Amino acid sequence: MAIADVKEYTHLTAEEVEQLGAELDALRAEIEESRNSKDADYIYKMIRLQRGLATAARITLGVSAYHRRTRVPGAVVGGAMLGVAKILENMEIGHNVMHGQWDWMNDPEVHSSNWEWDTAQPAEQWKHSHNYVHHQFTNVLGYDNDIGYGILRMAREQKWHPVNLGQPLYNAALATLFQWGVALHDLDLEAIRKGEKDPKVMKKQLKQIWQKGRRQAVKDYVVYPALSGPHFMTTVYANAAANVTRNLWSYVIIFCGHFPDGAMHFTEEQIEDETRPEWYLRQMLGSANFEGSEMLHVLSGNLGYQVEHHLFPDLPSNRYGEISVRVRQLCEKYKLPYTTGPLHRQYGQALRTIIKLSLPNRFTSGDREDVMEGQMEVARGRKSAEQLGSRRPETGKYAAAAS
Repeated sequence: MAIADVKEYTHLTAEEVEQLGAELDALRAEIEESRNSKDADYIYKMIRLQRGLATAARITLGVSAYHRRTRVPGAVVGGAMLGVAKILENMEIGHNVMHGQWDWMNDPEVHSSNWEWDTAQPAEQWKHSHNYVHHQFTNVLGYDNDIGYGILRMAREQKWHPVNLGQPLYNAALATLFQWGVALHDLDLEAIRKGEKDPKVMKKQLKQIWQKGRRQAVKDYVVYPALSGPHFMTTVYANAAANVTRNLWSYVIIFCGHFPDGAMHFTEEQIEDETRPEWYLRQMLGSANFEGSEMLHVLSGNLGYQVEHHLFPDLPSNRYGEISVRVRQLCEKYKLPYTTGPLHRQYGQALRTIIKLSLPNRFTSGDREDVMEGQMEVARGRKSAEQLGSRRPETGKYAAAAS
């Protein structure tokens, strides 16, 4: 079965698919050519804001027991500011800078090759597991480790096991400790379980994760608390609360973009002969947006425009809003679905899927009753990325997977 058999666009002719791809290429070129000082000012402003919040939070935690007027504990004020600062750094700054969205400025400080973000996963590993694997194999069962992060069953095609009964608990743990779940992402737990992981590569990755995780823990739970003097434990608790807040928020945003109703999964067979326009189509059909205010979009790294982000992951995030208007028009023109909705509804649907798929298919209902449990279980010896041929990388160029 080829991707052209997906019912959501079987109504399109081969010529229409090519035309859609050409229109999206033209949209990309238009945005690339129009990048200017306003876009640069935007990311610099975000960095200044984030660093200012972080600094104010550290000072508040170190010197203020209570706010003079409100009498709100300094730990609450400082912890809240620090939580927002961590969210901004991870979502709107770190995630997007490491995608190469600002490489065109040629500023070595704000460049994908140099940025190291404030979270447990080393940037090098994240750029492989996310930029390369996830964005090229978006929602492809057996290749995209974002589908369940190795511990959750997120598609009816995936084989059910009694261990899946604990999914609600695993999900709560993943949400709370999300930065550590992401830190293990590039290890590929499924490959390790099947004995497919190269021991040398695994050893190198574990060493990087240990070193980065240790630096994060020492920074948040030793150095900054020590600088707070008598407020040592207060700062420890505030830092922990800020990290958990960032973890929960990041988790919700990521799950809202990939698992609400309407975000499709794909198989290896469907992408084997995938063309560039079909890659575009898979991004559109496998992603979901959510609606909200400008502030909500900034705090989410503009991933409320997940469809646009998957189409153009290396274009500046502050442009996704205007891009979304054009993409929605193209969806209407070609009669393609454009999945979007309020944040609470999108997450509610994702959570329902997590709970529902903790049970075998025979105990639940689904849009496709013909799906057999385990039909798409990834067998040992699956094709490598190289064997699947050319893919569309996050840089916007259609190049060999090995490059």
